Amino acid sequence: MTASALALAFVVYSCKSNLSEAEMLDLDKIPLQTVDNMFFVQSENGRLKMRVESPRMEVYEHDTVSYDLFPKGIRVFGYSEEGMLETTIVSRQAKHDKTVGKELWSAFGKVVVKNIVKQETMETDTLYWDAEAKEIWTDCYVKMSSPSGYMQGYGMRSDERARNAILLKPFNNEFIIDKDSTKVVIDSVNFIGPPLKK
Repeated sequence: MTASALALAFVVYSCKSNLSEAEMLDLDKIPLQTVDNMFFVQSENGRLKMRVESPRMEVYEHDTVSYDLFPKGIRVFGYSEEGMLETTIVSRQAKHDKTVGKELWSAFGKVVVKNIVKQETMETDTLYWDAEAKEIWTDCYVKMSSPSGYMQGYGMRSDERARNAILLKPFNNEFIIDKDSTKVVIDSVNFIGPPLKK
């Protein structure tokens, strides 16, 4: 009987100490759901439109705020209307705000955007994507390189596929004037066919 009483007292004491730890938790800072090795695909009319990969996704939902956090980075692959890989975006961290009436993606920390078809690369620290407006932009420092030259500046606006990027405040840019109209550029990522002879 004494042993039973001691066991019951130990259980009550253990639960009491756990309750005080639980009361100290800030539920606004704890994710509602976590997903490791997250992978999802978005299609439209049976055609692949976008693919997203991340080592970890955390879902947060509160009274007025709802967002997904990607603390270990994200990789986004955008496809053209013909189903060819056109754009990639890689960053060290990302956030997807899902507030009612608005959807905004934010990428942070060494963001690299590549348009594979145009062989263009853009690097910045922070990038925003408005899914409804189909636009990407930043107000940070931007470096852009392509076969025709190198550009840098502050602020950039473009369509979501990075087809028509415009630097808002450019400086110290270098361009290569290439007048060879017979030059053939091969998209090595989307190329399908026999190996090319050198």
